[in-house]
Amino acid sequence: MPFNKDLLDHLIEFNKKNSSEFLLYLNDVTFVLTDTQITNSPIPVNEPTTRGGVYFSDKFAYKMNGLIKDLSVVPLLTSKMLGPNTEFGELRITTRIESDGKPVNLEIFTNLTNSVQTPDSIELSMIIVKLESF
Repeated sequence: MPFNKDLLDHLIEFNKKNSSEFLLYLNDVTFVLTDTQITNSPIPVNEPTTRGGVYFSDKFAYKMNGLIKDLSVVPLLTSKMLGPNTEFGELRITTRIESDGKPVNLEIFTNLTNSVQTPDSIELSMIIVKLESF
């Protein structure tokens, strides 16, 4: 996985203690991602594998969940989710954390694995595939 594990672990700890702002970018539109959680947890595979011929999955993955309260995002997500479509695009999310008293801007790239829609929001479940500071 192309990310700095120490930076990702710092992001997880920072997010637990602070209310970070996460922004999701889709088709030149920005959506606020709230109630964000990032965890390292097992996934249902017995060995490292390529999932659906589209993305690689290890036995453990860094997962990210968040809520979007703007339902105009729903039609934009259909092209990003693995399923009936043959393309599986990454979602780009940005946030800012603090490290050693200095702000650090981060770009998080994820694969959308699941979404659950309610009348006023949509919850996204994602796997982090790349993390970069900028």
